[in-house]
Amino acid sequence: MEHRPAPGNPEPGNPEPGNPAPARQLPGHIAAALAGAGGATDSAGRPWAGRSLSGDDATIHNFEDDDGAADAGYLAALAALADGSGDEAAVVAALATARVFVPVLATLAEEGEGAAGLHSDKQADMALVTLKAPDGRTAMPAFTSASALQAWHPEARPVAVYAARAALSAVAEGAELLVLDPGSAVTFVVRRPAVWALAQQQDWTPSYADPELARNLGGAVAGFPAVRRVEIHPGSGVATLAADGSRLPGGGAGPELRVVLYLEDGLDAAGVQSVVSGLNSAWAQNEVFAERVDSIEVTLQRAAP
Repeated sequence: MEHRPAPGNPEPGNPEPGNPAPARQLPGHIAAALAGAGGATDSAGRPWAGRSLSGDDATIHNFEDDDGAADAGYLAALAALADGSGDEAAVVAALATARVFVPVLATLAEEGEGAAGLHSDKQADMALVTLKAPDGRTAMPAFTSASALQAWHPEARPVAVYAARAALSAVAEGAELLVLDPGSAVTFVVRRPAVWALAQQQDWTPSYADPELARNLGGAVAGFPAVRRVEIHPGSGVATLAADGSRLPGGGAGPELRVVLYLEDGLDAAGVQSVVSGLNSAWAQNEVFAERVDSIEVTLQRAAP
């Protein structure tokens, strides 16, 4: 059973410029980091809003001597994930210093009324692109190379930013997922806890490998004597599939955490439901759980006698 619906890969063919979903309540330190960084701006700190398609605004990016290729550190971390010598935490860590391209699209601004009641022509502004995941959450696409972005949407304009600033922009837009290279050979999804960590330029530990989270979950079951022990493992949504059908053990959209509850023998259905509901409520009130877990699935096992 799942604690919340698990999203699939967002559809790359349906970009939704500037359409934020309701955001989860941000912890105070994350809200402060977002406010201090200036929100959704480009790598030079300029606002996305009010951009035109001409003049200086038509430049692709502000990174000098950037050939538009994917960051070598990110590619190496992704290759290590694929061959089993690395993990998804290392991929997110590589993003901390990587440049990515955020797509923006032209939108028509409202007509304005000028002097003597004359209407001005509609203006072309630039809007940040967001996507809708199948579970309704908002996702922000980002691309590790200019060519990947252009293949995804030829009319989108690539704006180069550090991935940490892209994560800040995702938080500002109410996006809980940062989707890297949708429609490419490998699409890697950065889930909400990792997005928040990246936005703050902090290290991220996956929930299924987090010892402090494991201790918190274990402490919560102390009030439920029918639960003999609890274990955490990677969830069924941790892995992602490459375009060639190969499986990568990371970068999926979730659920990323599987909680195994070992219950005493003899519980009826009502007793099991009471335990699971009570634990869900206890976990939801736990600050560590709320901040570090994106989505979970709960598995029930009979405890050994």
